[in-house]
Amino acid sequence: MEKRAGFVALIGEPNAGKSTLLNRMVGAKVSIVTHKVQTTRARIRGVALEGDAQIVFVDTPGLFRPRRRLDRAMVAAAWGGASDADIVVLLVEAQRGVTDGVEAILQQLAEIGTGRTVALAINKIDRVQSGALLALSKELNDRFAFAETFMISAEKGHGVDDLRRWLAGTLPEGPWLYPEDQIADLPLRMIAAEMTREKLTLRLHQELPYQLTVETEAWEEREDGSARINQVVYVAREGHKGILLGRKGETIKSVGQAARTELENFLGRRVHLFLTVKVRPNWLEEAERYSEMGLEFRDGNA
Repeated sequence: MEKRAGFVALIGEPNAGKSTLLNRMVGAKVSIVTHKVQTTRARIRGVALEGDAQIVFVDTPGLFRPRRRLDRAMVAAAWGGASDADIVVLLVEAQRGVTDGVEAILQQLAEIGTGRTVALAINKIDRVQSGALLALSKELNDRFAFAETFMISAEKGHGVDDLRRWLAGTLPEGPWLYPEDQIADLPLRMIAAEMTREKLTLRLHQELPYQLTVETEAWEEREDGSARINQVVYVAREGHKGILLGRKGETIKSVGQAARTELENFLGRRVHLFLTVKVRPNWLEEAERYSEMGLEFRDGNA
């Protein structure tokens, strides 16, 4: 059989389940999953194998109305990922249906989706009645000519295998794009930073998670097989630093422990993780921070 390979872009509103679906497809945690919206900042690629096909997933930031430079850069990255892909999969949350956000995505798809393969995946199907699902599927298919429609639960795994098999059979024929054992094309340093940022996002509340970023400053392979990782958490204001550290440093300590445990599970070896918190009032306007997140600084221009 001929080998197949290509890029699949997952698009949808924030919290539609794109990161959860990517992680289930790949079989490992390569994209951060939290209950907060807009947590995926970079186009994270996860690589899944299905028979003779290699499916390279582009997990794009959730599509929403941008307000700040960072928001604009994230939305540009999302549509950039979609326009570069061989197949686009639109994820829609079953219980939310056609929201204003989905409406805006459908309008944009009408412009960029013509002539390309776009599939629909209605997610979180376990939360609604089958009659409502069929009505939603009909409404969406009346609005756009989707190549195929899938009913899935990314969290529980329902319908995910069917979607993966269809993707594998639909991708163009050609040699594989990555080595067989590679599951993501992000550098380990960035995956490590994303894991720490996920723990911070889960621990902290309201606006603060979007006012911080994590960078892996140093990575040292040690003789005993372990890794020493130094990371910096940048915050925008002095007051944020206190929130992040917590009473007697308890918050940052527990975040560090949770991130270290996850990194050890991911890498399969011992990790020594050291976190430092630094105040950089204008990090949201620094080109360097954007390239560290895999985003284009110029995309944030209004």
